[in-house]
Amino acid sequence: MIKSMTGFGRGEFQDDGKLILAEIKTVNHRYSDIFVKMPRQISCLEDKIRSEISKVVSRGKIDVFISLEDRNDDSKTVVIDEALAKAYLNAVVMLKDKHHLEDDISASLIAKFPDVLKIEKVEQDSEAIWNILKVSLSNALHELVKMRQIEGESLKNDLLGKLAFIDSVLSDIKLRAPEITKEYKQKLETRIKELTEQQTIDENRIATEVAIFADRCSIDEEIQRLTSHIMQMRETLDLGIPVGRKLDFLVQEMNREINTIGSKANDLSITKNVIDLKSELEKIREQIQNIE
Repeated sequence: MIKSMTGFGRGEFQDDGKLILAEIKTVNHRYSDIFVKMPRQISCLEDKIRSEISKVVSRGKIDVFISLEDRNDDSKTVVIDEALAKAYLNAVVMLKDKHHLEDDISASLIAKFPDVLKIEKVEQDSEAIWNILKVSLSNALHELVKMRQIEGESLKNDLLGKLAFIDSVLSDIKLRAPEITKEYKQKLETRIKELTEQQTIDENRIATEVAIFADRCSIDEEIQRLTSHIMQMRETLDLGIPVGRKLDFLVQEMNREINTIGSKANDLSITKNVIDLKSELEKIREQIQNIE
């Protein structure tokens, strides 16, 4: 199934008092570019996150946001900097003695000084955190893939419609192409008669000129290759793997054949057809930039 590179997924899971929220946003990008923003205390899990995402998303700019909320009462602890507290105490005693102050030194007084008491988070069990995070991430990826598939199906239908239009224009060119040589022969005969004022002309010479013109202006091969590329693109759209790069290559090849038809046909009607083909192909090119 065709997937768009644009999508969003959100997932969360809670266990053992810990709630982890995972959000994934993707947009189109030539390659796979994963950016992860997460709490520093669980940054050791970033490689695992990247690995899980790479199993599901092969291309696009991928922004991942992870948040962790620990609701356990023992998730934080208060640490006393005893050396600093002792230094504060000595300084206060020295100040009291020097200036003959009242002795009102207390534990609460010392505790109020900066950095004597520090709140520290208990070190997390990375394996336990990963078991929770993996579920949140899986839920987010499930939503992301679903959204990318829905948009991908819409893109596929749009592309098939544009290919049908190109096919119809190409059919017009196929019908018109044989008439170009016939008209050239008639124009050539008329012109020679006008210049020579003769009613009889050298048919062999005319045949030779027409053959040279027909060979120079023949677009049969280009039409055949363009028809083949259209068929390949339709088949590619039905593949169940990432096909964005292959579609981009096919568009380049189609553009080359259309340009050659325009330069060789030497016909106003076909030139107008070529303009329509190039316009529709450019729309296809823009659309496939968002296909994985």
